[in-house]
Amino acid sequence: MLTTDQPQTMPDIQTRPEDQPLVVVTEAAAGRLHDLTAQEANPAIGLRVYVYSGGCSGFRYGMALDDQLTPEDMLVESRGVKVYVDGMTAKYIRGSEIDYVDTLMGAGFTVNNPNAVAACGCGSSFRTAESAGQAGACHH
Repeated sequence: MLTTDQPQTMPDIQTRPEDQPLVVVTEAAAGRLHDLTAQEANPAIGLRVYVYSGGCSGFRYGMALDDQLTPEDMLVESRGVKVYVDGMTAKYIRGSEIDYVDTLMGAGFTVNNPNAVAACGCGSSFRTAESAGQAGACHH
């Protein structure tokens, strides 16, 4: 499935979750990804975003550069960046924003997830209303 950026809706229009883009990439994240992949010759290189069980809130985010689209993946193109998301991850991150932050505490990609109802103090795990997940210790 190919998904692209969608235009902003008017504030008084209620959107259903399936009407939202799967993910969007901020200018900061797109710029950093362009920097990271500038020397790559493969035009399929993109950011794989995934969710896995773990962390003190139940789920953790993972990200890696990837160039392989699998049959269960969805490809999102946002701000000229390819983002690969598998079907299981999609149900937890629909409507999320991928950002890149650089602060005194560190730099890295973050996920601003409107589906998260709880997050860990360490900032690397979350829980959604639909799934309590399995809580565990924070490991950085």
